[in-house]
Amino acid sequence: MIYFDNSATTKPYKEVLDSFVTVSSEFFGNPSSLHSMGGQAEKLLSQAREQIAQLIKVKPAELYFTSGGTESNNLAIKGAALLNRNKGRHLITSSVEHASVQAAMEQLERDGFEITYLPVDEKGRVSAGAVEKAIKKETSLISIMQVNNEVGTVQPIKEIGQMLKKYPTILFHVDTVQAIGKVPLSLSENRVDFCSLSAHKFHGLKGTGALFIRGGTRIQPLFSGGNQERMVRSGTENVAGAVAMAKALRMTLAKSEREMERMKKIQSILRTGLNGIEGVQIHTPIDNAAPHIINFSIKGIKSEVFIHALEQKGIFVSTTSACSSKKKSPSRTLLAMGVPEALAESAIRISLSFDNTEDEAMTAIKAFEDTANQLGRVMK
Repeated sequence: MIYFDNSATTKPYKEVLDSFVTVSSEFFGNPSSLHSMGGQAEKLLSQAREQIAQLIKVKPAELYFTSGGTESNNLAIKGAALLNRNKGRHLITSSVEHASVQAAMEQLERDGFEITYLPVDEKGRVSAGAVEKAIKKETSLISIMQVNNEVGTVQPIKEIGQMLKKYPTILFHVDTVQAIGKVPLSLSENRVDFCSLSAHKFHGLKGTGALFIRGGTRIQPLFSGGNQERMVRSGTENVAGAVAMAKALRMTLAKSEREMERMKKIQSILRTGLNGIEGVQIHTPIDNAAPHIINFSIKGIKSEVFIHALEQKGIFVSTTSACSSKKKSPSRTLLAMGVPEALAESAIRISLSFDNTEDEAMTAIKAFEDTANQLGRVMK
């Protein structure tokens, strides 16, 4: 099996699973309980928070555990917008954000907020200048993802953050779910107020994530309940998931230091091989792109047909993001980039992990070419 769908989810490390099982079976107390078992769980939760905070270079008090990227995005965007609605009801985002950001914005729009959806260029990139031009007196929040989950474009977070130093009242949210472990980001240097993380994108477990909230920044909670996570996110904490997340992030960042050049080489092998296949158009830009994603189309071949044909050969890729792949509609990101609808309907996404190999890339390229030729003959 060749698994090239790591942007949808990664395979949990064995050590991560072991830590989850150990905590779940031996330290299963509720961290809010007053007895010693609750105290043990609370200590493990605090240690996980401290470890993750140290890895991403923030303070432990600035990190809040959630159920994943979607909740973190919703908590940051809605929580900030609702708390500050009397100061301003104008929000700015891009036209190529993850579905959880887009849907959150659309909901706020229905509730009376004004949303500016910034266009992108042919590489899927917004400009800091366009962000600044869109700012109004009523602007309270800007949300821009660091790495696009479909084509891998890296957005100019540093430039936007530097520009926003002139606008201290505007909050800045960055969805870094697809970036962490592949594309570095300094939250302090780039004036980021909120940052979303999801463990299952870096070999942790599904249902665990975190939201960074800069110290001194307040939001309105979305859940009512027991006021866990310092009154920001109610709900009994997933202690085992948090411990596993800390281990997964530590292991992923260590692999990133050792294996990044090899990942870039594998991406280069795939790009070169795809360029040699008739009818292929690569949508992922060469510059300002993450090292683990390649998005391409094969003219005249529907993406779902191509994916199922590859699956028969033991190769797993995807179409758009996993959250949108079953809608059977062209990629919103590719359409925003100016890709024709017919070509967008043929889009395939390859996404790598540090465990993929050069041999897998070579095998996949041969399979891509053979499958494209076979399907091309059938459709003629």
